[in-house]
Amino acid sequence: MDATAASSPAPARPRPVRSPGYWTMVGRRLRRDPVTMACLAVLLLIVLSAVFADLLAPADPYKASMIRRLRPIGTPNYPLGSDELGRDMLSRLLHGGRMSLVMGILPVLNALIIGGLLGIAAGFFGGRLNMAIMRTIDVLYAFPSVLLAVAISGALGSGLTNAIVALTIVFIPPLARIAETVTTQVRGMDFVDAARASGAGSLTIIRVHLLPNVLGPIFVYASGLVSVCIILASGLSFLGLGVEPPQAEWGLMLNTLRQAIYVQPWVAVLPGLLIFVTSICCNLASDGLRTAMEVKL
Repeated sequence: MDATAASSPAPARPRPVRSPGYWTMVGRRLRRDPVTMACLAVLLLIVLSAVFADLLAPADPYKASMIRRLRPIGTPNYPLGSDELGRDMLSRLLHGGRMSLVMGILPVLNALIIGGLLGIAAGFFGGRLNMAIMRTIDVLYAFPSVLLAVAISGALGSGLTNAIVALTIVFIPPLARIAETVTTQVRGMDFVDAARASGAGSLTIIRVHLLPNVLGPIFVYASGLVSVCIILASGLSFLGLGVEPPQAEWGLMLNTLRQAIYVQPWVAVLPGLLIFVTSICCNLASDGLRTAMEVKL
């Protein structure tokens, strides 16, 4: 055999192509969805405007002037007009977004933690614990969410803290239900049985094997409840059961401006328009996230 041929290097083997991971595929599908990306951009703009309201607001949102009340949109120094007390609407809307987002997101986060823990415990352990938790949840399901929120807020009294408590109680049942359903499905899978056969304890199985598989669906479902929570929170403030005057909040602003609808209708509908835009963007973004997470690897 020729020495040159013998000393020639062997042809390099092609490297195996690594398939993209699950979250990489989710990110790609989200970036290819223009509606979801547009909604996320709008929500990011609303959140940043609320966070930096102190820097962006052109005037003091609580400074009243009766001689400048109900100015139309486009008035000098009042780009979005003024309310029934002569306060700058742009400043009020920026600061009101802060309150509305807190009342829309915080109850869902609280309910996600409490309802998620209850649902996971009920679905994993089953038996009497499942019966006790889920039958209690069914009692809360007997009442419509709006009436339940109004009843709890009426019993506790008006105020931001009481409204958050009422909305948290309202959203615990649906999140506990979805968590229990998903956990029951995952509990019967082979990898959970293998972990149990290997001697792993219940807490280890829940932490290592169960949570990574159930948190995704629960989180996606909870993201769709944010829009509902914003609407309910605005409704409570509109009825006088949420944020108290003179705090700026979109629902409360709708209540105080309802008598000005015939004088300055465009100014009066601005808080309602922001509630609508925020809720519809939350819904569309949640739907896009749900679709992107349905990736078959």
